[in-house]
Amino acid sequence: MQIIHPIIKHFVVKKPYKFLLASLLSFIVIACTQAQQVEVTPQASPSTADAPLTIWWEKGFNLEEDEALQAVVADWGKKTGNPVELIFHTTDDFPQKTERALQSGNPPDIVMSHNAERGLYPRLGWEGKLVDVTDVVETVRSLYPDSIMEAVQFYNNAEKKRSYYAVPFSQSSNFISYWRDMVKQAGYTDADIPQDWDGFWNFWKELGAKLPQDPKTYGLGFSFSDKAGDTYYLFEQVLEAYDVQILTPDGELKISDPAVQEGILNSLKWYTQFFKDGVVPPDTVNWLNPDNNTVFLNRQVAMTPNTSLTIPATARQDPEVYQNKLGTMSFPSKPNGKPMRNILTIKQAVIFKGSRHEAIAKQFLTDFVQPATINNYLKAAGLRNMPIAKPLWDDPYWTNPNDPHIAAGAKVLTSPNTRPFPSVYHPAYSVVTKENVWGKAIHRIVADGVAPEKAAEDAIAEVQKIFNEWT
Repeated sequence: MQIIHPIIKHFVVKKPYKFLLASLLSFIVIACTQAQQVEVTPQASPSTADAPLTIWWEKGFNLEEDEALQAVVADWGKKTGNPVELIFHTTDDFPQKTERALQSGNPPDIVMSHNAERGLYPRLGWEGKLVDVTDVVETVRSLYPDSIMEAVQFYNNAEKKRSYYAVPFSQSSNFISYWRDMVKQAGYTDADIPQDWDGFWNFWKELGAKLPQDPKTYGLGFSFSDKAGDTYYLFEQVLEAYDVQILTPDGELKISDPAVQEGILNSLKWYTQFFKDGVVPPDTVNWLNPDNNTVFLNRQVAMTPNTSLTIPATARQDPEVYQNKLGTMSFPSKPNGKPMRNILTIKQAVIFKGSRHEAIAKQFLTDFVQPATINNYLKAAGLRNMPIAKPLWDDPYWTNPNDPHIAAGAKVLTSPNTRPFPSVYHPAYSVVTKENVWGKAIHRIVADGVAPEKAAEDAIAEVQKIFNEWT
């Protein structure tokens, strides 16, 4: 017998735009403020007499994503006879809850947090708190690009070895979401959007000035908050655009290099100039993680960078908006004219040391990442993330030229011009991310009036201090 009983306490949506009313329940990244728990209770058997396998999973950006995982877990529990407790947590409090569970000595067996590959996982791997999952990864290793495998190899300082400590299962990157109808309203077509660096960003500044001013519609939706992950993630992409290499792939910190320091300063000046020019909403200094999505979907900005395809995923229930009004594109060429190298976000699951069900947890993850299972899950989850396994890109679903958003995502993710987040190269950078060092520097410049030179100097010193504590 299976029992699935999702519990959702209440919903809150800010200024809903009219086309979203039909899909209000799907947009739960800004809606659900309570954990959602699902229990799968199979028929009793000797192998399930113990406590259930406990899975903590970060709540999806739409209801379909959560339902897709619930279906996978329920099916697996029924087939294997293993009881499973699946608990969803919201994005902002997930890292803290995970840390507390570890400190209490009662962690879940499996954890998947959308942002953890940038911070939490490399650090926990360094501290020896994650289970080596090489045997799981090897079942799909031949199907994955080398760039993906690089992102789940962490250094375990307790055991003095580098190995696979996370199981990757999907990927995304930075994309630009924009309103095609606003482009048309301002007298342009999609073909008029430049693909060179300066021309691209100036286009959106100029477009904003041609859009309605009452209420004000802004050209760009950048985050300038020291609380939002979107701030540091976009800034990392800007550093990549200007070829600022703070960490080498072998983990060497280059932040004392004068050229790197100059690149950081110039990137901060470039980023914060948009706020000073008034082409972004003034309240962007206070945004949290969902707010760029919300403001964009409420049509307060013409474009916004986002670390996944959550925005078009939210609009799929309205064909007119999805196919005709909403656009997705990749970043323009670098300032030097070379193709942009996009930073990947790789969704990964880990097993904690001390898991009561390490073998069963490995069995679940092994089954979960097999091509047929993961492909069905990703398609049912509603576009937010895309496959890693190379054979899955032959599925017509992911190559559909009539879907403008999937096509744009596939173009980026199947390109060789990608790299992992820098915390992969050294776990100390996970603390830089956790402390949102770059977000703080950006926020100080625009909200507190600190000179870019001072903000850059302090941020560089903080990064150096963090790394010094790891040596």
